[in-house]
Amino acid sequence: MCELCRTTHQRASIARRTLLQSAAGAVASLAIAPGVLAAPVKAPPKPQNVLSPDAALARLMKGNDRYVHGNSSRYDFKHEREALSAGQNPFAAILSCADSRIAPEFCFDTARGDVFVCRVAGNFTNDDILASLEYAVQVLNTPLIMVLGHEACGAVDATIKSIKDGTTLPGHLPALVAAITPAVKAAQGESGDLLTNAIRENVKLNVDKLKNTGPILTSFVGDKKIRVVGGVYKLKTGRVELVA
Repeated sequence: MCELCRTTHQRASIARRTLLQSAAGAVASLAIAPGVLAAPVKAPPKPQNVLSPDAALARLMKGNDRYVHGNSSRYDFKHEREALSAGQNPFAAILSCADSRIAPEFCFDTARGDVFVCRVAGNFTNDDILASLEYAVQVLNTPLIMVLGHEACGAVDATIKSIKDGTTLPGHLPALVAAITPAVKAAQGESGDLLTNAIRENVKLNVDKLKNTGPILTSFVGDKKIRVVGGVYKLKTGRVELVA
């Protein structure tokens, strides 16, 4: 090998050793500070909403108790806006009737960002409602779902009358009747007021449907990551009574 080639080869070897030593030093520094390459964990907008399913239910019912006794909290809506502009992490999802007398945010004494509410006359589950609740559980990490019926539900009452009279309601109302009919039929063999019983049966059937709908909700229920419960709102008192 000529002197020029030998010199060039030596310089290349030195350059390679220097590069390898630099790389080794970088790896060592990462070993000393593990996780340096990991993305920072983003804090939830409302840390107080990170709850277990049981704790979420307890908080929901305590809020209802305050509402019943007229002791609702005062919320600083103005200063919540900045935190909530970055996201949401509600501690409960509510499937409620669209009845104007029922306001889940009020009856559970909650602030913005606390409850994820889906409303439809008759508080029943369809594909759109189901997808929305799956989003709450899968993406927003919501630990609790409540199906909330109420006394004197017009949608349930209309279904009972339609079945009794054998009539078809106008417009798109038959879709409500079809969704609520299983609850009315389940209540027909029970003693007591048919409307009251059908309202409770409607809540129970939709709780069961949500619990057993895969793949998302049934998996989260099975892993005890969420609870699905039912309740009936009392119009005169504002009390929400849980349905077994």
